[in-house]
Amino acid sequence: MSNSRARESAVEESSILQARGLTKQVVSGERNLTILDDLDLDVSRGESVAILGSSGAGKSTLLGLLAGLDTPSGGELTLFGASLGALDEDGRAALRAGRVGFVFQNFQLLPTLTALENVLLPLELVPGRDHPQRAREWLARVGLGERLDHLPKQLSGGEQQRVAVARAFVTEPELVFADEPTGNLDRDTGGAIIDLLFALNREAGTTLVLVTHDPHLARRCDRCLRLDAGRLIALRPDEVQA
Repeated sequence: MSNSRARESAVEESSILQARGLTKQVVSGERNLTILDDLDLDVSRGESVAILGSSGAGKSTLLGLLAGLDTPSGGELTLFGASLGALDEDGRAALRAGRVGFVFQNFQLLPTLTALENVLLPLELVPGRDHPQRAREWLARVGLGERLDHLPKQLSGGEQQRVAVARAFVTEPELVFADEPTGNLDRDTGGAIIDLLFALNREAGTTLVLVTHDPHLARRCDRCLRLDAGRLIALRPDEVQA
């Protein structure tokens, strides 16, 4: 095996997520709008990666593609060593089950379910009988052990995001995607949520991929990238400016 091929194999083995030539186009009026343009990305197991970019740059679109929630116009995506392009929607969902967690800007809690029931949702696809106890333990870990039976409307924004964080980690996932996790929170509440997110991530050794416009949040990650003109640009710490 050549040295270059050996290096490629080593990268593939250490990567939890790969994108090659990723392209996303949408129709806007009478023309095609290119959101992502021949984009490449490798995410190694256990690392935290921040993707920065201005509003409308396509950060959330990229995150949805990386997670297999949407399909690209071109290119190849590999998650946990499996080609997402070779799987249908059910196959992608099965691949994510128990292995991928999500934290969204808008919390995405079901309004008719209690905090405990919302955290139990991802466990429905994971074998086991201790699900209620596990969900209670995770809500306790995020400081909501006394709010198990509260509906989302009975919780503050920060408390709702704590429920969302517990839901993301309850399956002990290998990979967590976070989409502007503090976007709807005030500075102090958002700071507390980020402290919690990174503390849990370190404890679990989870891979974290987050998109944000907040450079202070981005600098807490191992690696920072900027999405610009449909491609990713690696940033040095001193280039991540407020």
